[in-house]
Amino acid sequence: MTSPTFVKPSRITAQKTTLCLIICALALSVSASASSIIKFNAPGAGTGFGQGTIPFAINSGSVVAGYYIDANGAYHGFARSATGTISTIDAPGAGTASGQGTFAYSINKTNVIAGYYIDASSVFHGFVRAANGTFSTFAAPGAVNTIAANINDGGTVSGYYVDASGSYHGFVRATSGTITSFDAPGAGTGSGQGTLVGGVDCINTAGAITGNYLDSNSVYHGYVRAADGTFTSFDASGAGTGSGQGTETSGINDTGTITGEYIDSNGADHGFVRAAGGTITEFNAPGAGTGSGQGTLPENINASGATVGQYIDANGVNHGFQRSPTGGIATGNVPGAGTGSGQGTIPNSNGRTNKIDGEYIDASGVIHGFLFTP
Repeated sequence: MTSPTFVKPSRITAQKTTLCLIICALALSVSASASSIIKFNAPGAGTGFGQGTIPFAINSGSVVAGYYIDANGAYHGFARSATGTISTIDAPGAGTASGQGTFAYSINKTNVIAGYYIDASSVFHGFVRAANGTFSTFAAPGAVNTIAANINDGGTVSGYYVDASGSYHGFVRATSGTITSFDAPGAGTGSGQGTLVGGVDCINTAGAITGNYLDSNSVYHGYVRAADGTFTSFDASGAGTGSGQGTETSGINDTGTITGEYIDSNGADHGFVRAAGGTITEFNAPGAGTGSGQGTLPENINASGATVGQYIDANGVNHGFQRSPTGGIATGNVPGAGTGSGQGTIPNSNGRTNKIDGEYIDASGVIHGFLFTP
């Protein structure tokens, strides 16, 4: 992928099967016999290594948004209805060559989708797509590249942009189209430094935004920005203090609870949940590796406080996990997921009804979507 560093995305026709013992534990409170998973591929998705279907967001109506990579390496957004119908989304002006195209990242309860597209000159632009298919495209003031990746139920969009010096800045876009940029206190101003906003669910109904910033030493720190613009920065206690280490966030719910990961001094990832009051609870999924590039990576937190994500074991294989609001962690794999390094199961979002979407990578390196229904 040719995009700038982005916090949320994974490190990287419907078939329904009953899950017995493999992934049933990912549900909060269902029996194995009641659990099911739907596997799906977007029409037009490539079937070669590094190609396929990548779901990201799921809304309260069980509509899934994401993107797919075609056989030529171009990207296309998609929306999958609750009944399984998949519609392709291509933003006006999106390029069609390898590494170009449309990326759908977030969807709200009225089926409005936010994301970005890369044009034929490899420039990034934000977009909002209404439920009727109408597009509004935009660029943040002063931006060379604009990455929109969140929309809340009120239609407010957040993301970040890259300026001419290569530094990052956050932004929030009101429903009127007005864009306000922001920088976290302490953010570096050099190339590859600055303020980032996570994707999919990093703005809540109240307009609070979470993300991370890179300081002048390229260390990551978490933050939450209230709707009035007030910043609170934070770091997990085990976070490393070297370049490329620190605290990253990946979701905030309507109670203000935040999830994310921190990178320790050895380069391993660990999960955390930060309560609205500021208390941080660190955790590791059972089976997570402890080496550089291994560990626990939460991807989303839902309204009840359940967290889903992936963990990477000592062999570099991805596995899904769900952590309950009380701290219990269940793990699982989608049948058909590969068992080699860089393969496996990657949950990306869990909705209000505890449905989980994500992707799995098979033994040939092809990416497929899944939807887990309790």
